[in-house]
Amino acid sequence: MEASAPSGEWIAVGRILGAFGPRGELKVQPYSRQPQRFRTLRRVYVGEEHAPAQVLHRRPHDGHIILRLDTVRSRDAARTLHGTFLYVPEAEAVKLPEGEYFVHQIVGLEVVTEQGESLGRVAEVLSTGSNDVYVVHGPRGEVLLPATREVIREIDLAAGCLRVHLLPGLID
Repeated sequence: MEASAPSGEWIAVGRILGAFGPRGELKVQPYSRQPQRFRTLRRVYVGEEHAPAQVLHRRPHDGHIILRLDTVRSRDAARTLHGTFLYVPEAEAVKLPEGEYFVHQIVGLEVVTEQGESLGRVAEVLSTGSNDVYVVHGPRGEVLLPATREVIREIDLAAGCLRVHLLPGLID
């Protein structure tokens, strides 16, 4: 679940991994713990320009989603989109259960230990399968924090802060 998504009005729902098949279908890595949300997705916005595209067809495939968009008509066109993010407006995003957050809400938060030491800011969120990992850049260099209840104690979006408990050996 990586995060070059902009904050505010757009939510990254996936990243194009490449072309799939001869007709311009796209292999997409979904950025959601609810990949079934693609079943009802009718429109996405492609790239940083947020170019609108109608979803003509979608299907799951080996943990990914295969999408056919009205704006991509050939395999060559699909190849040019490798690495491109797909977005939806925040107003159209699925509602998350309490205690869950979008990647763009986490990226940029200041990370502070229970003792008040600043570790820096969340630069990226990695999806590892079992749990996300917050990549923090700050005075101690790069710090990798598992997004588990044992480590992440509080997320305060209003204050722009994430409070953590450092388990033994996590940093040293």
